[in-house]
Amino acid sequence: MEDELLVQPTMDDFLAAKKELDGKINRTPLNYSSTFSRIYGADIFFKMENIQKTGSFKARGAIFKVSRLTSDQKKRGVITASAGNHAQGVAYAAMINEINAKIVMPEYTVPAKVNAVMDYKAQVVLSGADYNEAHIRADEICKAENRTFIDAFNDRWIISGQGTIGLEILEDQPDIDIILVPIGGGGLISGIALAAKMLKPGIRIIGIQSEQADSMKQSVAAGKIVPYTSTNTIADGISVKYPGELNLRIVQKYVDDIVTVSDESIAMALYKLLERNKVLVEPSGAVGLAALMEGKIEVRGKKVAIVLSGGNANLLLLSKIIYKAMEIENRLVRINFQIPDRPGTLMKIATTISSIGGNIYHAQVDNMERSTPVGFQSVKFTVNVRGKAHADELIDKLRTLGYSFEVET
Repeated sequence: MEDELLVQPTMDDFLAAKKELDGKINRTPLNYSSTFSRIYGADIFFKMENIQKTGSFKARGAIFKVSRLTSDQKKRGVITASAGNHAQGVAYAAMINEINAKIVMPEYTVPAKVNAVMDYKAQVVLSGADYNEAHIRADEICKAENRTFIDAFNDRWIISGQGTIGLEILEDQPDIDIILVPIGGGGLISGIALAAKMLKPGIRIIGIQSEQADSMKQSVAAGKIVPYTSTNTIADGISVKYPGELNLRIVQKYVDDIVTVSDESIAMALYKLLERNKVLVEPSGAVGLAALMEGKIEVRGKKVAIVLSGGNANLLLLSKIIYKAMEIENRLVRINFQIPDRPGTLMKIATTISSIGGNIYHAQVDNMERSTPVGFQSVKFTVNVRGKAHADELIDKLRTLGYSFEVET
């Protein structure tokens, strides 16, 4: 049985997965973006797996995998290790098939993700400092309870389920030239690459990884599995220590290129998708657009499908990304004043800011600051402006008041 799971999927496998998933998942749209098409001189389409069941593509592979289990395996229950999307996919697949599921998640997992898995009726075990330690614990439970382990990516049936995305993209737009796909362990890109190239051999498949988690890129270059050492990336959905054996074989043969992007670009891509297309993705889902923003892929004149792999964003991280992006674009300006401690001074500054259309987002008064002279106040204003020109206009206007201030950079 184990050897069967490491066999490369066939077109019959992809078609069987497509049939199994019909009515059980969302047939996600392939949306054209006029904004990004204009920016990059190409026809840009987004495959909207961020609105998939459970919030990511993972439901596809998990549902098809569960459908391939024997009656005895279903009776004994399933188990997996995951910090997020795969956990939800397996929990959902088990729930709709009335199978007992146990999910081992790292102890640091954000409460929202734990709650989402529990909402799908799965049992959650919090164990380990990271995914690898959680995986070790899951293996122990799997053997002790005689459950079936559902791997996140190194599995023929998981790959077949994820590959249905490739079939759908070419059904909707047969003349797509390039598909951009996030890479973690490789289940998504190996499925899409294999299915798409069976239908259209000339199509280019390009994978994208975080600079901080590029094990697949390193493994392809070395011709063997190479683990990465850093876990310091906001794209936790593709932060995988090493790719699967089967996934690496498929990627070596069917993926045309792999590029890496910085966390700063990932954050800005997420922000731009939200601002310009009103689309919310998690950091892992934004890496394809990040690659275009960094100029890593030549797309001018081409038809390009970008897989937005998931939408399960950490809302606290999202708020930080939005705030930081607005600072980078000079739409939030922080100004530190030292002003005379007398009535009306704050009102005078606030009135000046509003007079030219600035919006005070936050104001903080700190009379206990050690550097504040006696008889003065230290005040920090965070002001929302339209951009650099508007910010410069605001600063020039404030200088006319005669108070001492510094603009944070």
